[in-house]
Amino acid sequence: MDKRSGKDGVSVDWILDLINPGTSPSQLTHIYDQICTKYDKNAASLNYEGPAIAAEEIARMIPEEQRQQVRVLDVAAGTGWVGSQLHQKGFTNIDAVEPSGGMMNILNNTGVYTRKYQEFIGFGQCTVAKDSYDVVVVCGSLCRGHIPVEGINYMIQVAKPGGLVVILMRKECLLTAEEYKDKLEAHMDHLQKTNVWQKEVKKTVANYFCGKEGTVFIYRVL
Repeated sequence: MDKRSGKDGVSVDWILDLINPGTSPSQLTHIYDQICTKYDKNAASLNYEGPAIAAEEIARMIPEEQRQQVRVLDVAAGTGWVGSQLHQKGFTNIDAVEPSGGMMNILNNTGVYTRKYQEFIGFGQCTVAKDSYDVVVVCGSLCRGHIPVEGINYMIQVAKPGGLVVILMRKECLLTAEEYKDKLEAHMDHLQKTNVWQKEVKKTVANYFCGKEGTVFIYRVL
């Protein structure tokens, strides 16, 4: 995988380099607890534009006059970049799911999240109430060693009928990562064929991360 560095010499895969095949969810949480204080600086040095793109795509789908009433769940919310970007666009009812306590502590300081769930999506029981959210968004966490394909089912579960599931990821992860190659889109298509959701958007976006392309999926839950 590309080992180019950001402006501060940070590897493109500075997080993925810490993850080995078979890394468990608890081990992954520990990794994020260890790196949480430098996460924002390193991600910024790599020109991580995913959260801004996510907010723009969601704002495109939700009229401005409705944004304060819309309930949003930010999945694998990290330090709160997506929520902060959404808040700037008028969304004020935002909750978060984030398994790392260290990342959650930084997220709390943003002041934009109402309810916080410290847990994984896609591993075991989800405590987030079903049919609760108008928008469920995940940005950047469909990558090696993170959310499994089955995590999509949990996102659908917590979305309201008619709600949106918004997924942003590196295009290269979609095409080459063992977890997702020939699996993620096949599962998405199966969910559409079985009338679980309907695809609204699939597109490639430029400058998602470190100048690389990203892929945006938006589905409406039926």
